[in-house]
This record gives sequence, C-alpha cells and structure tokens, in this order.
Amino acid sequence: MQTFTLHKPEVRSPHGLVAAQNRYAAEAGAAVLANGGNAMDAAVVTALVLSVVEPWLSGIGGGGFLLHADGATGTVHTLDFNVMSPQNLDPADYPLAGAKTGNWFDWPSVEGDRNIAGYGSICVPGAVAGFAEALSRFGTLSWCDALQPAIEHAERGLEVDWFTSLSLAVEAAALAKDHATAEIFLDNGRAPRASEREAVHYRTMPNKAKLLKRLAAAGARDFYEGETAHLLVKDLRAGGSRIEAADLVAYRTHWRDPLVAGYRDLEVNAIPGLSGGPTFLDACGRLAAYDLSAGISMADAALAYATVIRDAYEKRLTTMGHAATPEAGCTSHLSVVDSSGTMVSLTNTLLSRFGSKVVLPGAGILMNNGVMWFDPRPQQPNSIKGGVRPLANMCPLIVKRDGRPALAIGAAGGRTIFPTVLQILSYMVDRGLSLEDAFHAPRIDASTPTIRINAKADPAVAATVGTRYPVELVEDTLYPVNFAIPSAVMRVGTENLGMAHPTSPWAAVAIGSAADDD
Repeated sequence: MQTFTLHKPEVRSPHGLVAAQNRYAAEAGAAVLANGGNAMDAAVVTALVLSVVEPWLSGIGGGGFLLHADGATGTVHTLDFNVMSPQNLDPADYPLAGAKTGNWFDWPSVEGDRNIAGYGSICVPGAVAGFAEALSRFGTLSWCDALQPAIEHAERGLEVDWFTSLSLAVEAAALAKDHATAEIFLDNGRAPRASEREAVHYRTMPNKAKLLKRLAAAGARDFYEGETAHLLVKDLRAGGSRIEAADLVAYRTHWRDPLVAGYRDLEVNAIPGLSGGPTFLDACGRLAAYDLSAGISMADAALAYATVIRDAYEKRLTTMGHAATPEAGCTSHLSVVDSSGTMVSLTNTLLSRFGSKVVLPGAGILMNNGVMWFDPRPQQPNSIKGGVRPLANMCPLIVKRDGRPALAIGAAGGRTIFPTVLQILSYMVDRGLSLEDAFHAPRIDASTPTIRINAKADPAVAATVGTRYPVELVEDTLYPVNFAIPSAVMRVGTENLGMAHPTSPWAAVAIGSAADDD
C-alpha cells in the first residue's frame, strides 16, 4: 500500500490574488486584476466563469451571498442574492413519504424526492441579479465585459479530464433522468471518460453561450423581465415548475450592514439573517471562553470545537429553522484581494451537486434545487412556503484587524461550512498557525450527531472527543466530501497571501500582475 500526502503552498504577492475552486476561474479573475480591475470586478468574473467550468457546484441558476470590504476605510457591505421560492409554491405539492433522514434534522422524506430534484425543486435564482448589482456598486467593469470570459468558456465547452469524469459519474444515474441534462453531460447515459480520446475534449454548451451573449447585450435585468425571462419561464412551466413571469420580475437583491462580533482581537463580519453567519458568530462567542493556545493539546482543542459547534447548531435548529439535508451541499466559494487591500468574499451555490439535475432545454443552464432548503413538515420555522428565502448554510466572512480587512474566507460544503471556517480561524488566531498550515491541519466536523474526525488527526483527538460524543474516523476525500472546501486570502502589511483547498485538484490561487497596482 502506498500513502500519498497532498500539499499546496500558500501564494504570496504584493499584487492582487484570487482564490477559487477552479484554476480557470481564478486565472480569469486574476487577469481582470492585471488589466486594472478591482476586487469586485475580479470576483464577479471569477464567479461567472465558475458557472461554466465547474457547473455542478454553482452557476447563474443559483444564488448566494457576498461581502465587500474597502481596503482604505475598512467599511464592509453585504449582499444577499440567495434564491427565493415562487409565490405560488404549494406545500401540498410535497406530501411526506414517512421515512426519516436519521440525523439532527429528523426530516421525513417527500414522495418522489420532488423537493430535491426535478422542476418542483427549483427556486427563483438570484445570481445574475447579485453579480450585476455588486458590479454596479463596487466594480469598474461593464456587465458586458464581465461576461466575456464566461462566454468564451461556454463556447469552448466543459473540459473533460479525470476529475470532470469523476464528478459526472457520481451523479450519472440522476442526470440521465433529464434529457437536456444528459445531452450536455453524458454519453449514452454514462459519464464521458477523459482517456477515450487522445486530445483534450470538451462538452459544448451552445444554448448557455447564446444565453450569456443575450445577457451581455441586453443587460442583467433581461434575465428577470426580458427575452431571457420569457425563455426561462417557458422552459420552467413546460417542466412543471410553479415559477411564473411575475416571480422573476419581483426578484430583488438586498444590501445590508454586516453582522459583526469580536473574536480575540479581531472583528468578524458575517452575513446577517438567513445564512450561516449568525450561527458562526454564536460559535465564536462560545469558543472565546476556552483557552486554545498552542500549549493546549490538539485533542482538548478538538473537544472544545466539537462542543461549541454542537451547541451552536442546537440553537440554530431550534430558533432559526432547518436548512440542510443528510448530505453536504455543493457550492463554490471564492475570495479576492486587490493591491489596495480591498477584499471580496463570495459564495454561490446550486445547493446539491448539479442542483435540481435539470438543465433548461432552451436556456441551457443548470437550475438550483432551493426547495430542498425548506423543512417539508408544516408549521416549522423553515417550512415550505411561497415567496420567501430559505435558511442557507453559506458563510462567507471578512475578518478585520485594527479596522482594516485582514482575511476573506469561506467554504463550500453545506452544513460543514461553518465548522471548517471556525477551526481554520482558530488555528491561526489561537494556535499561531500560518494560513498554509491552517488549511492543511486535520479538522473535525460536528454538524451531525456523530463527530467525524479526519483519519490523519492525532489518535488522541478521537479518544478525547469520544469521551463525550460518538465519533467516526473518515478520510478527507474528493468524494464523498466529508469536510468543507475552503478558499481564503489574507493581507499582512502590503503583502497579500492566498490559499486554496489542498485536496481539490482544480482549486488554485492566481496572481494579478503589476498592472493591477495602477
């Protein structure tokens, strides 16, 4: 048996950095910085490219959150562009099947899983409105220019390498149920293999490229009240969705002040309301009561992490409503810092891997399965309801030191997101680890009744945590994803640092050249 150790070094540069889950997207964002764009320009371009090059995790058919921190003033703004249920969504369309998930949420399943996959699982997407609004307020690029890299990738198509094949194979059976989805991603019902052809090959996306070009020419609101909206509604209604033209017209993003709390000598800025932000800050407050300095054993620190995460989750599930499923979600997070120190932390999601598993035939885009984020039981804090946003697990953060942005961080991975980000922050602040070492250090996940512990952790971790909670040793694998996938950038003085998830083969940090100093 051979054992391999994966390691990615942190990237350091006086220039801007983009940390993302896909190298092509990170490079597209860095090119924007190199051409004089700022952090928001780079973040929007990166997110749009991600929707093409890694379509099973995020895209314009989904929604999310972002934070923007001004490098000069330290002022932080947050934008909510999460999905919203259609106004005429009827809870009666989701009859309970009786079986339960067996986790903390204790949710019964829905007949036919119609809240998880298919047209009935789709909510109104907010990504296009969110990206355009963020660009309008804080960017310098035009909407048309911001779309060009994504259009180029869509015209070329999705590159099929071994990781693409793996990602497609994981969901091949589900993707095969929808003709338009299977046509784009599968070959005769199975995932294409990278080894079948000598040259690099691609899955073309002609309808998606056409839609992106239409949005570039007509503007972002065309997605909600123009020709694009008409095309979307036609596809959605034909498939049985309750989304109507009025739902798209009514969709709006929301700028809000950040939710702010202290941790040690830092100021943590999070998304308020229906996100993972309030729960993260609750956990920070609980964790501050513990001594987690380097002199404390990692086993005792892990027990502290397990305790505060469980307690924070208990409060979340009893006072904020439910917002997860037995599996970790599939999401994209990106973090950007430009040469002025301005930062953006952005998380975008389709919810599950490949979202609803539905590609709209005419529009050519994968759609979210936002109904999954609602509790299917009636009369619950987060029950299925029309015209509302669900409670989401996304938790992008910006951390400030001495009034200036010092860290932009977030992760993909559903309910495992905030436990991951909490531990990385504590590793750095409490235990003195570098950004690079914090990303490589083994973590636990306490978002389920059984605490999952990275098998590479010191054996004392499982032994100590096991004195209070049931534990399970798991590997930090590509699939299943047992721990969240973080991306982060830091600023120390005038130097920027970036770190991408070590395990993910596509995750990368890209550098903007000296031109972004101009």
